[in-house]
Amino acid sequence: MKNKFLIIFFLFFVYTVKSQVLIAILLGDKLNTGNIEFGLDGGINYSSISGFETNNSMNSFNLGFYFDIKMKDQWLFNTGLLVKSNFGVDELTNADLNFLGATIYDVEGGTYKQKLSTFMVPLLVKYKFKNHMHLEAGPQVGWIYKAWVEFNYDDEGTTARIKEDNKDLVNWFDMGVVGGVGYRFLDGLGWTVGVRYYYGFTNVYKDRSGTNNRSLFLKLNIPFGVSDDTKVKIKEKKDIILEKKLKKKEAKKKKKQTQN
Repeated sequence: MKNKFLIIFFLFFVYTVKSQVLIAILLGDKLNTGNIEFGLDGGINYSSISGFETNNSMNSFNLGFYFDIKMKDQWLFNTGLLVKSNFGVDELTNADLNFLGATIYDVEGGTYKQKLSTFMVPLLVKYKFKNHMHLEAGPQVGWIYKAWVEFNYDDEGTTARIKEDNKDLVNWFDMGVVGGVGYRFLDGLGWTVGVRYYYGFTNVYKDRSGTNNRSLFLKLNIPFGVSDDTKVKIKEKKDIILEKKLKKKEAKKKKKQTQN
């Protein structure tokens, strides 16, 4: 079992979406047990960095893996790794660009954004309610492994995208707290949708205090390789739902015939 987890955490750092999905499909059956659930964690996050003149958030897609580990009664420990994710801020002003030492291009209509590619690991306690809602909270740590200012220009068919690395300005370690809420479909056996908010405590930049990451995550969790017992329960739930739909359809049909 130890070797399997070493392989998983090595493969976590493969940066392509295709490889992440393939890993989940191949290893889902091995990692899901009665007390551990493994699956894909993806969605969209809207992030910003405090301490800038601009307050425009940047949106980006994120993808990774999650583990839900049963503790006691309705309590779970949630962790995992987002391997494709970005923090950042959009529509930087000239004052922001001057602080970053970024090139300001002599064209009108272009926009600038700061992007931070980050591995993120949540360490959360999750409480599940009987109505299949859940609350979660706890710390989150991150490793900022890439940073750049991106200039985007688009005017009547003329486009440009220029990236200027500024990783040397950025602290590699990021840490903060997360709070969230979610709902699991299919009577607690299907996919989970949720919202998380991250509040960073550490400074993003080495030479400016008060520059902290903030991000709102819209999430979707998809379990992979569920146990045989869970598969049976899922099938039973789907059969019940299908039966209800058929009964409802039959009732409408009879009502229509009676009216005629």
